[in-house]
Amino acid sequence: MPTSPEPIEAVSQRLDKFLTEQLSYASALGPEAESLTRAGASALRGGKRLRARFCLTGWRSAGRSSASFDDAALAVATSLEIFHAAALVHDDLVDNSDTRRGQPAAHRALQAAHRDAGWAGDSDAFGRSGAILLGDLLVAWSDDLLEEGLASSSPTAAATRRAYAQMRRDVTIGQFLDVAEESAYTVYLDETHAERALRVASYKSARYSIQQPLLIGASLAGADDGQLDALGRFGHDVGMAFQLRDDVLGVFGDTAITGKPVGDDLREGKRTVLVAYAREAMPADERHAIDALLGDPALTAEQIGTLQRAIVDSGALARTEELIADYARRADDALDGASLAAGAVDELRALARAATERTA
Repeated sequence: MPTSPEPIEAVSQRLDKFLTEQLSYASALGPEAESLTRAGASALRGGKRLRARFCLTGWRSAGRSSASFDDAALAVATSLEIFHAAALVHDDLVDNSDTRRGQPAAHRALQAAHRDAGWAGDSDAFGRSGAILLGDLLVAWSDDLLEEGLASSSPTAAATRRAYAQMRRDVTIGQFLDVAEESAYTVYLDETHAERALRVASYKSARYSIQQPLLIGASLAGADDGQLDALGRFGHDVGMAFQLRDDVLGVFGDTAITGKPVGDDLREGKRTVLVAYAREAMPADERHAIDALLGDPALTAEQIGTLQRAIVDSGALARTEELIADYARRADDALDGASLAAGAVDELRALARAATERTA
C-alpha cells in the first residue's frame, strides 16, 4: 500500500524512541528480558502503518491541519501500531502460521532461539508460551504509549480512551468469532454463512483496522458528533472493503508480495465471504468436497489450485470484487458534504484507494 513519507517517518521516529527506552529498561533485568524486548522490537518492523495513518488522518480531519503532528497525536497513533503487532503475534499463534511479512512468525522465532541456545525442554512449547507473553507485553506497551500521549491532552483524553477501549474489545471478540466460525458453520444454514462472514470481517478487521483508528484520532482532536459520524461511516465501509481484499489475497495473493504462502487462508480453514459465496453456488456434493479440503494444513499446491478454480468458477471471486467496489462507493458517499478540515477529504479518499486496490 503506497504511503507518503511524512507520517510514516514521524511514527517510525516515535516508535524508535519508545523502543530505545524499553530496551534500556529491560537490559537491567538480564539477557532473557532483553531478548523478549528485542523480539517485541522485531515484531514492530515493517508493515504498512495503516492504523497510524488513519489515526493521524482522523486527527487532521477534525481540524488539526497543522503542517506537523504534535507529540500526543504521534504517541497515540504509534500506540495503535504496537497494539497491532500484539494482535499479529497472537493471531499467528492461533492460526499456527509459520511466517509473517516474509520472516518467521514470533512463536517460530522464539522456538528457534530456544533450540539454538541449547536450553532444556520442548522448543515448540517454549515458542508458543513466549509468543503469548510477547503479545501481552506489546499490549502493555501500547497502553503505556497511549497514556504518555494523553498526559498532555486532558480535554480530550477521556473520549480518546473510550474509543481505544472499544477498539480493543471489538477486535478481541472479532478474533474469537473468526476462530469460532471455523467450527460453528456446521450448525448454521448455508445461506447464512455470508452474513456471518461479514460479521467477522466487521469486528475482526473493518472497525479495528480503519474505522476505530480514524475515530481515535478524531476524538483526540476534539471532533464533533457530525465529524465522528461521517468518519465512522466512511471508516467502516473502507474497512470492510479492506478486509474483503485481504480475503482475496489470502487465497490468490502472490507470496513474493504478501509474505504469506499462497492459499494460506485455505489451509487455515478461514470461513470467509469468498468461501460462503462459493458454497452457495455449489450442489451439496461439491460443498462436501470443499469442506473436506478446507482447514487441512497439509494442502498441496494442486489442492490449493483445485480450491482456487472452484471459487472462480462458482462466481464467488467476481461477486466479492463487486462487494468490494460497493463498499468503496458507499465510503466515498459518506464524505460528501462532511464538515471536515480542508484537504482531509482528498487525503481520506487517497487512503481508501490504497487500502482497497492493493496487492499485499
